[in-house]
Amino acid sequence: MTLVSASQARRAAITSVGAAAPAVAGRRSAHTEPAWVRLLVIGFALTFLTIFVVLPLILVFSEALSKGVAFYLSALADEEALAAIKLTLIAAGLSVGLNLVFGVIAAWAIAKFDFPGKTFLITLIDLPFSVSPVISGLVFVLLFGAQGWFGPWLMAHGVQILFAVPAIVLATTFVTFPFVARELIPLMQEQGQQEEEAAISLGAGGWTTFWRVTLPNIKWGLLYGVLLCNARAMGEFGAVSVVSGHIRGETNTMPLLVEILYNEYQMVAAFAIASLLALLALVTLIAKTVLEGRIEQGQHPDDH
Repeated sequence: MTLVSASQARRAAITSVGAAAPAVAGRRSAHTEPAWVRLLVIGFALTFLTIFVVLPLILVFSEALSKGVAFYLSALADEEALAAIKLTLIAAGLSVGLNLVFGVIAAWAIAKFDFPGKTFLITLIDLPFSVSPVISGLVFVLLFGAQGWFGPWLMAHGVQILFAVPAIVLATTFVTFPFVARELIPLMQEQGQQEEEAAISLGAGGWTTFWRVTLPNIKWGLLYGVLLCNARAMGEFGAVSVVSGHIRGETNTMPLLVEILYNEYQMVAAFAIASLLALLALVTLIAKTVLEGRIEQGQHPDDH
């Protein structure tokens, strides 16, 4: 009876495998497009990227170097160019630092706590994505301009915000603050609160829990958000253009200087500055790819 039962079990297994094979093949064939369709889709994607991404980058660097490396370096070493580069780095550095602090606090509050107005806070974080940067700049003009809400008080106390570095930093911070928070919120929600609660139950304080538990779990997502925030800050044009006043050598960032040089028909100098922004985009793309791999590895540690 045992031998008969074993043979029957083997035949049943073979039969079930044979019956499942056509179903699997059917599912595979249902999701496998003809070769010409795949080639057409891939070719269209590559053509689109070549026309709208690769060729513009090639043209930027070729125009920047059209008069030789010596002219390219002299354009970058120009006094106005150096001032624009310095101001861009200052504005980006300060805005990224502010958004780093705000993003971590906002993400922690949204992911770890329930409170009235939580949905409204998430909506406010997404606001810069839906508002034109030019409108954002106009808001700061209404706040800090001579006829604005705080303008008379600022003028009376000799405080200059509009058409100066503070306004540029504020405008840049506003248009970039969703990046860090929006990267951390889903990551922290997915991780939950179990590890923090375990650490607190073992006697760890809030600050220790953050540094030893929370931060290591979000470090790659945090770096990813900071990277995107920095790239957006350095390339911001609309809001900064409104609040800067276009004072040459003082309140022009790199994107603003590119426009000024281009309007003055200094094409090679304009493309030289633009090449720095393009190089930043390439570095950001490479770093983004590396960080995405790190984030995926952290989310699926058993797969590696």
